[in-house]
Parts: sequence; structure tokens; C-alpha cells
Amino acid sequence: MIKEDEDAQLVEKVVYINRVAKVVKGGRRFSFSAIVVIGDGNGTVGTGLGKANEVPEAIRKGGERAKKDMRAVSLLEDSIPHEIIGVSGSSSVLLKPARPGTGIIAGGAVRAVLEAAGVRNVVSKCLRSHNPHNLVKATLNGLMSLRTPEEIARSRGKTVEEILS
Repeated sequence: MIKEDEDAQLVEKVVYINRVAKVVKGGRRFSFSAIVVIGDGNGTVGTGLGKANEVPEAIRKGGERAKKDMRAVSLLEDSIPHEIIGVSGSSSVLLKPARPGTGIIAGGAVRAVLEAAGVRNVVSKCLRSHNPHNLVKATLNGLMSLRTPEEIARSRGKTVEEILS
């Protein structure tokens, strides 16, 4: 599900909806949890988990949490600056920069995060667990660990040419 927010031009994507059952005296009580990713498509992305008795309410809560969680990502044109492995729990996500025109080669949970962040050309591989909760967190962890050549040069007190040569 993709929803455009008019005021800030944010892209909202629902990654996963889970139905949870609680067994009580009279039978089962069902509730829902939804993982939502929100981004501006220009280097800012956030994720949120919403839980409620109805699906739309869970999605709304997840969206609110995702907006509060938004963080900036270091991008190089329309790809990522370097290869990185993001880890969360038992999941690992390998992200590799790709040439222009490649597109996003990624699975569902990873693709949603990368599209919302504004990455256009990247290759990814999910290593170990494919749990959507951990995949979203691992992808976000990898994106937060990215650094552009300018940031590395600034931290080392050198020029970009010295770093790249």
C-alpha cells in the first residue's frame, strides 16, 4: 500500500501486517500489528510498528511512529556510497551500490525501505533470517552506517582527493 502525504510529500509503505490471537475464556481475541516505512524519497526514512484491534488503526499508529523516527541517510547521487552489511537480531542485509539503470534489486521489506529513502540503484541480499521486522531494522542500520567520501575526509582532516587516491 502506497499513500502520498500532501503536506510533506512523504511516501508511506506498509511492509507487513500480522494477525495476533490472544486466547481468552470466551474464545480468541484478534489484534493486528503493522510495520510501516515512511520516507521523503530524498535521503530521509523512518520505520514504525503499530498495534491495534483493526488494521487501518494499526497502519495509522505505525505511520505516526515512523514519522517520529525519521533519520537522514548518506546517498551518493541515486545510489549508496559503498558496500555495507546491516545487522539486526538474526538478520543481515548486504547492500551494494549499483550503476545507473540497474534499479532496486531487493526483496519486499528491504525494497520498501530503500524506495522510501530515495535509493534508485542498489543490489541487496538478505543473509540468514528473513523476518520482516529484523530485515527492516537491518536495512535501516546499514543505511545509517553509510558515509560519503566528504564525511570521511572531513573526519580524517584530509581532502576528498587524498581519500580516493
